[in-house]
Amino acid sequence: MIEMLNFAFMQRALLAALLVGIAAPAVGIYLVQRRQAIMGDGIGHVALTGVALGFLLSANPVWMAVLVSSLGAIAMELIRWYGKARGDIALAMLFYGGMAGGVMIINLAPNGSNANLTTYLFGSITTVAVEDIVAIVGLSVFVLLVSLGLRRQLFAICQDEEFARVTGLPVRLLNLLLAVTAAVTVTVAMRVVGLLLVSALMVIPVAAAQQATRGFAATLGLSVGFGVVVTLSGTVTSYFVDVPPGASIVVLAIVLFGVVTALAAPLARRRFGATHPGGTGGKHFREEGEDALETDGGEAAAGARGGVRADSAAGTDRPTRV
Repeated sequence: MIEMLNFAFMQRALLAALLVGIAAPAVGIYLVQRRQAIMGDGIGHVALTGVALGFLLSANPVWMAVLVSSLGAIAMELIRWYGKARGDIALAMLFYGGMAGGVMIINLAPNGSNANLTTYLFGSITTVAVEDIVAIVGLSVFVLLVSLGLRRQLFAICQDEEFARVTGLPVRLLNLLLAVTAAVTVTVAMRVVGLLLVSALMVIPVAAAQQATRGFAATLGLSVGFGVVVTLSGTVTSYFVDVPPGASIVVLAIVLFGVVTALAAPLARRRFGATHPGGTGGKHFREEGEDALETDGGEAAAGARGGVRADSAAGTDRPTRV
């Protein structure tokens, strides 16, 4: 197993997998909290146009995808604000238009064909070049600075936008920043798992972590750990079994989710029975979740503005369940 580290392409592949495994869940936790788990998939469709433009203009497809997907993410936020009843139709046109635009533009590029898009649609981690690593490192640092450095503020707007606005947080600016960060994450991950599968890596590790943890900080840390485990394991599996790395990573993530869910459910019932003997489990659990949501949204937003300490051990920054 160690001999694979003698190959430069595997060193680059494992480094890229590590960075993506950290960055994707770090942003995905906010999308899951906002019930926007599918947003990464939509951004991936738009990013395909950026990749095709990179081939057409003889530019770096990764950086061009960053630009186009960021503009697409901003457009999604504007549609969410102003689209109202027709917003879902506008978003659908944006998603499918991005996919169609990418296919059309790539065929206009010199020596371009749909085959050029395959590595970006499904991932091709073993073909990651040195310049790709430089881009992935830079973009991953940006993602982590935003998702971790603005943790309180982002948590507040994900829990209760109206309350966050009342406390003085720049809600629209933070929403736009989160959308752009999600777009950057998609472009970071597209060489590892592909644009069609990137949303799974942003969501499944978070969903798995939420089965085993209650506090926001614990969920964030565990989801990042899960992300690193599945990306590295999937990359190693693809080397030895000769299967596409993106598919193996996502399959392993789903298996991990199933295992964690199977182990967490009996423990949760046992813990609930110990703390609520003779109670009606479902009713009390729902009431506790509603109380936690009200407490978490208020204290996180207040903490973001006034410096109140968010203590995950005390349950003040606890995320709601998926």
